[in-house]
Amino acid sequence: MMPLFFTILAAVAALGYAMYNFKSVKALDEGTEKMVEIAAAIREGANAFINYEYRIITIIVGIVAILFSVIFSLQEGAFRWEPSVCFVIGTVFSACAGYIGMKIATYANVRVSNTARNSKNIGTTLKVALKGGSVMGLCVGGFALLGLAIIYLVFGYGLDYLNINTIATKGGIFTQCLSCYALGCSIVAMFNRVGGGIYTKAADMGADLVGKTEAHIPEDDPRNPATIADNVGDNVGDVAGLGSDLLESYVGAITSGIILAVSLFLHANMQTGLIAPETLEIMMYYPLMFAAIGLFASILGIGYVLFKKETDNPHRDLNISTWVAAGITIVGGLVLTTSLFKGADFTGTSFALGYWSPWIAATIGVVSGVVIGAIAEYYTSYDYKPTQLIAEASKEGPALTITQGLAVGMKSCMAPLIVLGVAIYTSYMVSGMFGLAMASIGMLSFVSATVSVDTYGPISDNAGGISEMSGLEPEVREITDKLDSVGNTTAAIGKGFAIGSASLAALSLMVSFLYAFSDSETLVLNFTDPLILAGALVGAALPFLFSGMLIEAVANAARKMVDEVRRQFREIPGILEGKSKPDYKTCIEISSQGALKEMKTPALMSIVFPLASGFLFGPYFVGGLLIGATVSAIMLAIFTGNAGGAWDNAKKYIEAGGVEGHKKGSSAHDAAVVGDTVGDPLKDTVGPSLDILIKIMSTVSLVAAALFSQYNLLSLIQTFFK
Repeated sequence: MMPLFFTILAAVAALGYAMYNFKSVKALDEGTEKMVEIAAAIREGANAFINYEYRIITIIVGIVAILFSVIFSLQEGAFRWEPSVCFVIGTVFSACAGYIGMKIATYANVRVSNTARNSKNIGTTLKVALKGGSVMGLCVGGFALLGLAIIYLVFGYGLDYLNINTIATKGGIFTQCLSCYALGCSIVAMFNRVGGGIYTKAADMGADLVGKTEAHIPEDDPRNPATIADNVGDNVGDVAGLGSDLLESYVGAITSGIILAVSLFLHANMQTGLIAPETLEIMMYYPLMFAAIGLFASILGIGYVLFKKETDNPHRDLNISTWVAAGITIVGGLVLTTSLFKGADFTGTSFALGYWSPWIAATIGVVSGVVIGAIAEYYTSYDYKPTQLIAEASKEGPALTITQGLAVGMKSCMAPLIVLGVAIYTSYMVSGMFGLAMASIGMLSFVSATVSVDTYGPISDNAGGISEMSGLEPEVREITDKLDSVGNTTAAIGKGFAIGSASLAALSLMVSFLYAFSDSETLVLNFTDPLILAGALVGAALPFLFSGMLIEAVANAARKMVDEVRRQFREIPGILEGKSKPDYKTCIEISSQGALKEMKTPALMSIVFPLASGFLFGPYFVGGLLIGATVSAIMLAIFTGNAGGAWDNAKKYIEAGGVEGHKKGSSAHDAAVVGDTVGDPLKDTVGPSLDILIKIMSTVSLVAAALFSQYNLLSLIQTFFK
């Protein structure tokens, strides 16, 4: 029980700190009457969208929970309700994190703007933005670990599924509970990311294409009818969506480690009886406790910035916050590993370096995550050459802006994939398959720090919009723009962490999928087998189909937004002169309706596709499908995230005067706005959704693995013709 107590303590500490920061931010003054009015409109739009979206999720969760009860009952030959309950618990905790994060963002945005107005100090303003972002980050880690602790307490101890003496017969039920808990988190993440991504990018594209390039009015100008919808989108997509996304990545990494430990134990013991039960027990708690140490480290990393006296360099201080969390996690993980594993029996575990092995694998994950984040920063920050080249290319028009951005995005895939390849190989050599899972956990162990820094970005972006719409002094907008520019880079770093950890977690889940059969049926994926090769080819194409559907969804909603903004400019006299107030409500409704209509099919596809493939073609086809989809999605996610981030910051580089002779309103700026608009659905809708896609597919396949070999159409046809 001690490991579980430590985990609960970390979760409660994180949620308690989040509550303190929530109240602390909300206690600040909102500013002028105009600022209060604008903030209230943004808050109302965000609340309306997420409440309706959660009603849709509730219906789907109910259907899927019933479906899982049927699947598990067929699989076990007895009524099984436990995994479905765990699935619901996962959706509830993930939804809570997203909702609370969105709520604090809609309170913090106007207070950041007012702090900048009163203090004229970037450090003071940064602290308010980060304090708001920390609520989301701490809720991600706190709710994730609290949910896992509940699964352990109720199903592990209460129903005795963790009894080491009966793990061979009951361990499968417990791993199903963990899988379904992770899947519940993933479902909410998929809808929040897809729905929020469509919402925010439809509004953003509509506002930019008409407001900036046609009417030549500033970003977030109150004369633009789409500007409130754009700011609402930041909260539903970049905050609620981000939080749910990283929470499911975090949970997926932890559960993959626990599931893999049990799977390796059962598989080894069926063959040779190698792994000692006592060692398995440690391996089942180690991922939880390592994540708990990372959560404590994140609290300290966040506190470093919030309690520091002078913070005049936001980029440096936010990076140090992440590095502090990572460093404390590594040191704390070493202490944990020594206390748990020293003197244990490592027979059959593939721990090549004794009790150091799992810690080394986790440290490899931490380091590789930081390196991948640095690579993302290099390719997306306007302090470096790739983004500057896009800005320079904008002098020649939008065609070269887009071409140069595509080149940057494509070239940016190689370096992080090399890092991932090295991490996969070295962690496996050091600690076997369990090492792969620990590398994934290490990469996301300090997720609360990275999410806090990520969420600070859209809060600062919203603050800038409120400053512009309220007519505050230019110095205020300069502060919020500087914070927003740093936020774009931190967001790209966060997406690098997400896809890197997703690839490792998906790989761990795939290995568990291969071991989810009896000894005689253990899958060996030989790619000379045409069925496996066909699955890999279909799987590789699936992320492109999924991405195309998302981009088309954004385009459809954006098209309606563009038409509405043009209509208002044309039919409502005096808007551009500032004499008439635009109809913001209609634009909010267009984004909401477009997102809710378009998000259902791509979101459900991640569940339906692996299930349909398994029941039609069997487990070997699904194995190929998962490998093809994972490899394809990793590269596509890195490409879209980095290309989109680079296009966005190239525009900001021109606005900051980085291209001599060009500024806002110039032809180069117009071209950069087009590039930014092209990149918007890539970086904020497609890229973040792809890592969720591969983890949902892997988890669903693992959940239904045993049924695929028993019930599939291809096997029936082959048997008939024999």
